[in-house]
Amino acid sequence: MPAGVPMSTYLKMLTASLLAMCAGAEVVHRYYRPELTIPEIPPKPGELKTELLGLKEGKHKPQVSQQEELK
Repeated sequence: MPAGVPMSTYLKMLTASLLAMCAGAEVVHRYYRPELTIPEIPPKPGELKTELLGLKEGKHKPQVSQQEELK
């Protein structure tokens, strides 16, 4: 095994690492509670506010997705 570590020690460390990674992801997921629902009706163009608050209006054109351009 890598670095001359016995197979049993290697598997224990691998298992402990995977469990710690999954536990950490679970804690972060529960803390931030992301909203994983998909709305039934997509927002109309201009409804979805994604721009930064510090930017002035009129300086940049709103970006339109390629799907909107095809309609």
